[in-house]
Amino acid sequence: MKRQCPECGDKIVGRIDKKFCSDACRNSYNNRVNKDSKNLIRNTNNRLRKNYRILEELNPNQKTKTSRAKLIEKGFDFNYFTSIYTTKAGAIYYFVYDQGYLPLDNDYYALVKRDS
Repeated sequence: MKRQCPECGDKIVGRIDKKFCSDACRNSYNNRVNKDSKNLIRNTNNRLRKNYRILEELNPNQKTKTSRAKLIEKGFDFNYFTSIYTTKAGAIYYFVYDQGYLPLDNDYYALVKRDS
């Protein structure tokens, strides 16, 4: 039985459970299979990354307050977040991974960082 590399088709030499002829073929195959094939996924991930960086930049001390205008000026998109946390008192925090924000009065937001 002649085994072939699924990426380039070359003969595989070596261990019986070896799947690729080289590390380059293994990497190339996995990169091709796992890439964000849809623009929607790629764009969503990019928006989440951007929102995270903005929150991280504006919240260096793990808890602060900022205005909606400052978030928008930096390019923050309020439509993209990863989770919502509702406190017992009914306050709703929106999180982008471990960085969160709580809408306050007068277009201000409390920025927090969740402990891991």
